[in-house]
Amino acid sequence: MNIKTRYSRILISIVLLLLISAMVLFTQNKNWSKGKPIRIGILHSLSGTMAKSEKPLVDILLMGIDEINEKGGVLGRKLEAVIHDSKSDNIVAALEAEKMIRDEKVDVIFGCWTSSCRKAVKPIVEKYNHLSFYPVQYEGLEHSNNIVYTGAVPNQQIIPGTIWAIDNLGPRIYLVGSDYIFPRTANFIIRDIAKIKNAKIVAERYLPLGSDGFDVIMSEIKELRPDIILNTINGDSNKAFFLEKHLAGLDDIPMMSFSISETELSKIPEAQHNTHYAVWNYFQSIDNQVNRDFINRIRKRFGSNQIVGDPMEASYIGLNLWAQATESIKTTDPSLVYRSLNEQSIMAPQGMVSIDKNNHHLNKKSYVGRANKEGLFDIIWETKYRVKPVPFPTYRNKKEWDVILKNISRGGQDEAPQ
Repeated sequence: MNIKTRYSRILISIVLLLLISAMVLFTQNKNWSKGKPIRIGILHSLSGTMAKSEKPLVDILLMGIDEINEKGGVLGRKLEAVIHDSKSDNIVAALEAEKMIRDEKVDVIFGCWTSSCRKAVKPIVEKYNHLSFYPVQYEGLEHSNNIVYTGAVPNQQIIPGTIWAIDNLGPRIYLVGSDYIFPRTANFIIRDIAKIKNAKIVAERYLPLGSDGFDVIMSEIKELRPDIILNTINGDSNKAFFLEKHLAGLDDIPMMSFSISETELSKIPEAQHNTHYAVWNYFQSIDNQVNRDFINRIRKRFGSNQIVGDPMEASYIGLNLWAQATESIKTTDPSLVYRSLNEQSIMAPQGMVSIDKNNHHLNKKSYVGRANKEGLFDIIWETKYRVKPVPFPTYRNKKEWDVILKNISRGGQDEAPQ
């Protein structure tokens, strides 16, 4: 072998070695990128008056994250939960949301229950052009290019529930709620519906979140004897309210609740009777195979007594829609995921749901349930088809709704503009 040939072979060997080294480094970097967890922000109250309602939402999100990871994650990457306690406080919620986005680099946020919490977090996700999923029925009158709303808007809950109650239980209505934006706006809409239906609002009362003294309200209900109580109380106050209603001997007066799902109902024995109603888009008793499998997985994880409510299912839907959209565009970029959600639908426990591309709320059915002694709701009425979400009820224009909402948000008179 001559010297020239030997040097050529040495040179070829060196080149091959360099190529192999480069390929190893590339593969390692590629694997590192794929192996880096996708951070899922979970922002819910684990303390304070909303904790009992919101903790089950954290639990179901963690279950969903584990299910996705067992199937290989998203984009070949593991999902990692980043949990922050909003402490039933709107200011805390906003601060924690910013911390999650800015410091902890979460890819998406799932969270909030009260509208006050959502409205505190909304400018934060918009400031960073980020993405959040909100899982609870609410008063509507909102749209954001950074929020996906998987709970009901008024024409999917408040309006059909009120119409059903007037038609089936009577026209004399007593309104009671927690003193913040959802109950006040919901009751504004209820007053509109009552006027259209020639029903009468006999009284409208509010107490702060966390209140447990309803003696004055019970005295008034006993005196007025309404046909129906429409209840927009949230959090722990519901337990105290139902207990005082029971002790006052008023179980015979029907009540429809807009913020009590099976999760809350199961913890309030005084509410488990056939004069208590609720309207949601999901009840545990929905009879289809997807829901049965969903409940079985939940019971396997949390025990055979675990109860499932609408906001839990809405949280689960949101997580899986996000994962589906992220896989479809091969990126976790929040703004790109938001846009890709326009094309997403999913077979959920409640049935097929899809995202309305015009407002990023869900098309889904509405149900009325009647409480039973097992702490569940029996479905007694449902819409024939999925209901298209209309965040701004069309009997007023958006400008009017904006003025109304601004007045309510500022603590002013919740009256229609003249």
